[in-house]
Amino acid sequence: MRIIFIFTLTAVILFNLPLQLYADIHGHLDADGYWSFNNSKDKIKEYNEIIKNAADKFKVESSLIIAIIKTESDFNHTAVSSKGAKGLMQIMPGTASMMNLEEPFSPEENIMAGTRYLSLLLERFNNDKRLALAAYNAGPETVEACNGVPPFPETRNFIHKVFNYYKQYNQRQ
Repeated sequence: MRIIFIFTLTAVILFNLPLQLYADIHGHLDADGYWSFNNSKDKIKEYNEIIKNAADKFKVESSLIIAIIKTESDFNHTAVSSKGAKGLMQIMPGTASMMNLEEPFSPEENIMAGTRYLSLLLERFNNDKRLALAAYNAGPETVEACNGVPPFPETRNFIHKVFNYYKQYNQRQ
């Protein structure tokens, strides 16, 4: 009953605010049934220096890194997927090992490793962002075996979301 009351109260408050006030606010229901809200702009600011350093070091657009983080973890550095991917950029254990990522929940280590991996994928696929993103999601061998983007709805949805956020973040800069 308490959860329903809190949800209803929150909904009433949010729906009565002007759209621009909550356009970047995102809600999340945790395992204990509590809602938490965050502002993407604040989260980007929190990781901005790390993202800029990773972008400079690995020659990857910062807006693409931000779009991947937004899509993968919604800026939650403790995120864990059902498949075992961890951290901001949702790095799988095998990739973490390959990128020498020791602490996947460390924002700096995770962003650096994820960006390094993305840069290798961009290089492998001749800077084709679509194929590199497909490989980031489904694995480079799968992309090569399919001779392009695999026909998996999850991978196609991932690419679509990343490109949407990528365009948004490019327009803000």
